[in-house]
Parts: sequence; structure tokens; C-alpha cells
Amino acid sequence: MEIIDRLPTHPGDVLKEEIEYRGITQKKFAELLGVPYTQMNEILNGKRPVSTDFALMVEAALGIAPEMLINMQNRYNMALARQKPALRSRLFNIRKMCAAL
Repeated sequence: MEIIDRLPTHPGDVLKEEIEYRGITQKKFAELLGVPYTQMNEILNGKRPVSTDFALMVEAALGIAPEMLINMQNRYNMALARQKPALRSRLFNIRKMCAAL
């Protein structure tokens, strides 16, 4: 299993660029979706994951496919998990034990 040198793009980065392009402030977008500003800001800055509910709200507001946002989030989460030393060690041991079966 290869280690990723660079994390995949967090879906919040894409959303941040999109709302900036459309001239929508984070505060206004949070109001439109009915979510707290702090939650919106954390998502747009990659500090909080995009949930399925949030992705569906974004689709309703901007027409962006929720599956794309969720797939981006899953890739991001997987890359973060693969960087954890304890998990990497555990996975190595699992592979080693299962190879002997």
C-alpha cells in the first residue's frame, strides 16, 4: 500500500471557491442553508467533514452533485486514515497474518 504524499482535495475547498466565484459570502451561504456560520466556516476550511445532509443542501442551493462532494470527502478521510501510524502498523500485521492463511 503506497503512502499518499499529498492529501486529496477536501470538498470544502471546492465549495469555498464556488461560493466566492458566485459572490456569496460564507455568512450568507450559511443563512441560506440554515446552518451555523461556524459550521460553514469549518467545512469550507477543511476542518469539518461534509455530511450527506449538507451535500444535499448544497445540491439544492448550487446544483452541485452531492455524490461528488461525498466521494471527495471519502477519499480525503481514507487518505487521513492511511497516514495514522498506529493504523498503518495494525494493517501491516493484519496483512501479514492473513497472507499466512
